[in-house]
Amino acid sequence: MDSRPLFQALHVVAEDNVAFFRQSASETGRRFVAAFTAIGEHAHRLEPILRHFASVYHVFDLDEATPANGYRSLAQTTRCCLAHVLHKSRYVAANRRSIFFRTGHNAAELEAYCAALSQLRALLYLAQRLLTHNRPGCLFHHEERGLTELVLREYGTLHKGCFYGRCLGFQFAPSIRPFLQTIAISLVSFGENYRRHDSGLSMAAGSLFTSGKFAIDPELRGAEFERITQNLDVHFWKSFWNLTETELLASVASMASTPVRVIRALTVPPEPFELPLAADPSLSITISPPVAHTGPGPVHMRLISHELREGQDSEALSALAPAEGTLGLELWRKAAPAPPSPLLLVHFHGGGFVAQTSKSHEPYLRGWAQELGAPVLSVDYALAPEAPFPRALEECFYAYCWALRHCRLLGSTAQRVCLAGDSAGGNLCLTVTMRAAAFGIQLPDGIMAAYPVTLVRAAASPSRLLTLLDPLLPLSVLCKCLSAYAGTEPAEGEPPGLEKLGPVNMVRRDTALLLQELRQSASAWLGALLDSPGRSNGLSRLPWFTEAMRTSVSEAALDDSAVKSRGSRKSQTCQDLSCGVSAPLAPAPAPPPQGSPPSFFLSGGQLEEEAPGDEGLQYPDGFEPLRSDQPSASITLEASPVVKNPFMSPLLAPDSMLRGLPPVHIVVRNPTGGY
Repeated sequence: MDSRPLFQALHVVAEDNVAFFRQSASETGRRFVAAFTAIGEHAHRLEPILRHFASVYHVFDLDEATPANGYRSLAQTTRCCLAHVLHKSRYVAANRRSIFFRTGHNAAELEAYCAALSQLRALLYLAQRLLTHNRPGCLFHHEERGLTELVLREYGTLHKGCFYGRCLGFQFAPSIRPFLQTIAISLVSFGENYRRHDSGLSMAAGSLFTSGKFAIDPELRGAEFERITQNLDVHFWKSFWNLTETELLASVASMASTPVRVIRALTVPPEPFELPLAADPSLSITISPPVAHTGPGPVHMRLISHELREGQDSEALSALAPAEGTLGLELWRKAAPAPPSPLLLVHFHGGGFVAQTSKSHEPYLRGWAQELGAPVLSVDYALAPEAPFPRALEECFYAYCWALRHCRLLGSTAQRVCLAGDSAGGNLCLTVTMRAAAFGIQLPDGIMAAYPVTLVRAAASPSRLLTLLDPLLPLSVLCKCLSAYAGTEPAEGEPPGLEKLGPVNMVRRDTALLLQELRQSASAWLGALLDSPGRSNGLSRLPWFTEAMRTSVSEAALDDSAVKSRGSRKSQTCQDLSCGVSAPLAPAPAPPPQGSPPSFFLSGGQLEEEAPGDEGLQYPDGFEPLRSDQPSASITLEASPVVKNPFMSPLLAPDSMLRGLPPVHIVVRNPTGGY
């Protein structure tokens, strides 16, 4: 993609706006001059960076038909931010003489995007370090310490609030940004009421009324979002994500979903059974129930079918469904069941291994059941941190085998069986299939994994650098979830001083807290509303101002292959990129002497001086990012052997295991938009 027209237009409009606002002696005019000066400097220095990355990132594409990788996404995100800055700059140029022009608002918008550009430039430098230190063609850093440790340390201190305030979701399509803003406001409002031990009514009311101040104050929302993501533990995220499991939200989603004839919650008892081997059906193997951590226990599933099919109204299936798990039983008795479908879809839900159930994923599963004409069996596997690896894998594998064994009860002949899952569910799709291959039983005919987790360890990569601005799953939250699944997350006890109340006292307490929340929240909301027109310079808010598994998998298969020498392609394409920057919104520094620009890509001598094991990461002149005013995020770098297990991290599985997988369809976000 040729970025020259973008940069040329940005230079022209920035210079025009600087010339106009220099004539103003007001504080707002000086803010505009500083902002557009910084924008011009950013554009001048970013152009060679993106041009040289464009000459490199195609090396990491899967193939010519799949132009996507972390380096490409990082460059595209930077271009997207520049495009937003260009759009805002043109708007200012066209409306700056209007009496309706909101000077304070537009100055704050430009300042926020300048902060975002500063952080993106730092991410590009970190991406360059990865490009220099990684093996040729590798996206993940191969060492557990060194550069990965430095990147995690940098992430913990970087300012992130600018990406969750005015710049929230700039890298996504405009249609999804209001949805992301709603999630961000809900998150920070929920965070204010977390661990106050309120009832559901009091917490909901408090969150509703505190949401107003975060809706009208983007800087406050960004700062609070940063505080929550850096400081709160996995139990907070478990509670927040499980809000979609509430009866109210589930009922609303159900009314807007495709109507289906069959929805049954099943509880399968932990009983062993036999399955025939795929190579020789005359032989069989025993499938044992899940036992890890908590011993044998039932597996919970949800059967969804657009129409009633043979077997779904059987007594055997009804015995597995509790009374509330049967839907439309009266309709079943009035209509003859359809013949079994030759298809069966087994689904594993997402939720970071720590949250959600099939209930919150039911709306789109209903649509799948109708469009595919197949029963859908969604598995409610045990969640971390209470049930870490391999409990979820054991339950999902047991459910898959049970579905093959009892497919007739589910309304299918299982001639074609597919697995589907998102995020953590995508990981389980891959690992369940690998375990089925290890057992020698029937494999699924295909896998659909949406943005699956394939490496459950803290490893630096260009795509993980982008989690600095991810509004759904920042890196600190991702690491907490992965640590919980790996069993390395520190146990959190009950908060001290929690008084156990009886029902009457609890009602009294909740009523008093609710009234207090209403008074305080309404007062804060009105105060923020009245103060917003005269808000002070937005810069003052920024931190730079103030053995259950098969043992046939050999440990030797996990050893890394011999390290290859660095290829010449990388050194040739990276050696000439140079740049230098000024601090954001500060006067531009004097230009460096001609012929000796500061090198963006590091030479061999610099690599030795700034080895990955150094105490800190030294940025080139002007590349120092904005720092957070929050305590450094606690991102542990666990070297536990369990994260190298291929049944936890499929990316580390040997080729001999991956070669036996059925067709795998991976859904990811296209860096140019869409999926």
